[in-house]
Amino acid sequence: MRLATLRDGTPDGRLIVVSPDGESYAEAPAQTLQAALDDWDKVAPQLGALTQFPNRLDRSRLAAPMPRAWQWLDGSAYTAHGDLMDKVFGVTKPKIDFPLMYQGASDRFYGASDDVPFPSEDLGIDFEGEFGVIVDHVPMGTDAGAAMERIRLVVQINDWSLRSLAGPEMATGFGWVWAKPHCSMAPFAVTPDELGGAWRNGRVCLDLLVDWNGERFGAANGEPMAYGFHELVARAARTRHLVAGTIIGSGTVSNADFREVGSSCIAERRGIEIVDEGAPRTEFMRFGDTVRMEAVAASGESPFGVIEQRVVQA
Repeated sequence: MRLATLRDGTPDGRLIVVSPDGESYAEAPAQTLQAALDDWDKVAPQLGALTQFPNRLDRSRLAAPMPRAWQWLDGSAYTAHGDLMDKVFGVTKPKIDFPLMYQGASDRFYGASDDVPFPSEDLGIDFEGEFGVIVDHVPMGTDAGAAMERIRLVVQINDWSLRSLAGPEMATGFGWVWAKPHCSMAPFAVTPDELGGAWRNGRVCLDLLVDWNGERFGAANGEPMAYGFHELVARAARTRHLVAGTIIGSGTVSNADFREVGSSCIAERRGIEIVDEGAPRTEFMRFGDTVRMEAVAASGESPFGVIEQRVVQA
């Protein structure tokens, strides 16, 4: 099942169910995705029962599947990326046996084709391709096994970052605010079963194709997470209840052979250049630049649709 949200002039839009071929839709029995998640056990069978899709889908009308959320928590589950960044910055972290995670801005998610405004090119504008899950209510203390059953939807995310601000904010020992603006989301949120065999061990085992200004930048696969999404959910729920509609991200998709498959963010490419050549060569994004992200299966299917956005002056 694929869900999307049509813009209708309200902050949360109108929930729709998308046909298997992605060309048409039916209106959902719940007004918004948040409303559906709040009563998922009742609403999900109604959504799944829809077999007629009488309306032609105009993808330019689509907002993010979840235009705003109660909570957005982002992990850092790809050790290839984390280890490289630590090496570049000379960071020695204490040994831990749990996934890293921070809480980001959830009051807005850009739609997949929205222009994204920033105040200056000097901020180190960077894209970050990743996957995410949306849960319904998760009680405090839920373990990883039970957390798997609370994952209702899977999404694809561009987690925008401002690299010039990230270092100084992290050095304070507190959290970052300036360095992490609003994220973007691909047009379709899908139930895990929609991914078929590409959903394994709480991981999205698809290649994430990233193009920057029309040229291929990366094609990392989502499988090699050190922690699956069920483990990320359990981590988040250790000391708090997670409300229905909480979104949890994987962090930048990265593979150990990043020199061959490419990267899902510019910072990783620059890190490789620092390690290999002593200094970065790749610049960050400029106004007018575009980024395109699409997760694809071996069959060529694109379950989440495409993120394709342009960076503009605020």
